[in-house]
Amino acid sequence: MGDVKGFMKFGRDLPGKRDPKTRVDDYKEIYVEFPDEKTLNQAARCMDCGIPFCHNGCPLGNIIPDFNHAVYKEDWKEAFEILSSTNNFPEFTGRICPAPCEKACVLGINSDPVTIEHIEKSIADRAYEEGWIKPTENIERTGKKVAVVGSGPAGLAAADQLNKAGHDVTLYERNDKVGGLLQYGIPDFKLEKWVVERRVQIMEQSGVTVRTSTNVGADITHKEVLNQNDAVILCGGSTIPRDLPIPGRELKGVYFAMDFLEQKNRQVAGQTSFDHDIITAIDKNVLVIGGGDTGADCVGTSNRDKAKSVTQIELLSMPPLNRDESTPWPLWPMELRTSTSHEEGCDRQWAILAKEFVGNAEGKLTGVKLVDIEWYYDKDQRKSTFREVEGTERVIPCELALLAVGFVHPQHEGLINDLRVELTNRGNVADDQYQTTVDKVFVAGDMRRGQSLVVWAISEGREAAIEVDKYLSGGKTTLNSKSYSKLLV
Repeated sequence: MGDVKGFMKFGRDLPGKRDPKTRVDDYKEIYVEFPDEKTLNQAARCMDCGIPFCHNGCPLGNIIPDFNHAVYKEDWKEAFEILSSTNNFPEFTGRICPAPCEKACVLGINSDPVTIEHIEKSIADRAYEEGWIKPTENIERTGKKVAVVGSGPAGLAAADQLNKAGHDVTLYERNDKVGGLLQYGIPDFKLEKWVVERRVQIMEQSGVTVRTSTNVGADITHKEVLNQNDAVILCGGSTIPRDLPIPGRELKGVYFAMDFLEQKNRQVAGQTSFDHDIITAIDKNVLVIGGGDTGADCVGTSNRDKAKSVTQIELLSMPPLNRDESTPWPLWPMELRTSTSHEEGCDRQWAILAKEFVGNAEGKLTGVKLVDIEWYYDKDQRKSTFREVEGTERVIPCELALLAVGFVHPQHEGLINDLRVELTNRGNVADDQYQTTVDKVFVAGDMRRGQSLVVWAISEGREAAIEVDKYLSGGKTTLNSKSYSKLLV
């Protein structure tokens, strides 16, 4: 603990943001430079708690008080070594993680929590500037081969870890670029793609073989991959979106959110031709159905497309402005979250049900029929049932409706069906300690646990890599779990 009074001397402070009126004219990251002195002060706020609940809040088990202390001492290299011992990609999580560690921060009981995510990003950016993040050389090879199918954060983490363990890793990606939703889901204004591509280049230079535009199960069969490798990890993600099968769903103008976001990411990257319709919000009334992060990304992207209006609706009631007693510290709180996209302009509405998509004679979307709902307690006293509010039904003008209501499970057609792995009752790949019901086939990330956070995906990839390393090495592993073993030796 650097400054025993730091949490009393300094308030929570974060980098400023570019003016919403001007930042919607581009897709660059929205935050402005933050002086190192201010970051040191933020690190000084960490109380080095006897029981650091932030560890438990972080799926990766990041050793947060230790790297905060190192930053306070201005020992950035030590801070990077501590952070990178548990997190392969702090430059990702420092930009796009919702920071469950901060919600578990002890200081947050009666004050504002430590700015952990910003400090993490600052450490990663400094490490790149100083050249501490570089290709790993002289890896002693085991002669074992591993195929990682899917290059999202889970696949990247698994590949990175297993390569460090000495195995020959081939990373398969069916898209033309590596990264999964990091590349073709999350908008550039939250994560510019050079950040992803820089890390992938380092992994390739460290020995990871990357094969893009290769759909395992189509371009290469599952039998070929199994025969060519000693282990396979499925990291394909939860890619089948949840639909909204109401009247008018077939109208032109109703799309899944990820179709819109992926296409826009490709356009920002310079792609100009597509095999399907161009989905645009230009001069349209946009309705985003779903109140989560994906919905917020649709809001920000629609604003940059210069939509006529942007409305976002959510089936659930409006959350409380602050932490509710039903989710006490250190639990993830049920509270209203306003994203940077919402700051740029959006009409947010809660407890709204979409009943019908309305179109014209040409089959194009012109409006959406909505109705207010009210939630009430069922016989078990659970607030799990709603009813329509009489007299509130109306049709709002809408030429683009984006469905951002989550994902149901990974794609079964192709590789999963070919492998005949067992599935859970929710359609995810079943496992026992990351190992599927098929010999030498493992699974990690959203394909295993369902739709989740980037930080969870990285954790899953790391933990699966440990199990694969044990499988290949007779029960032993050189890889670190989130047990803080490196600092306890």
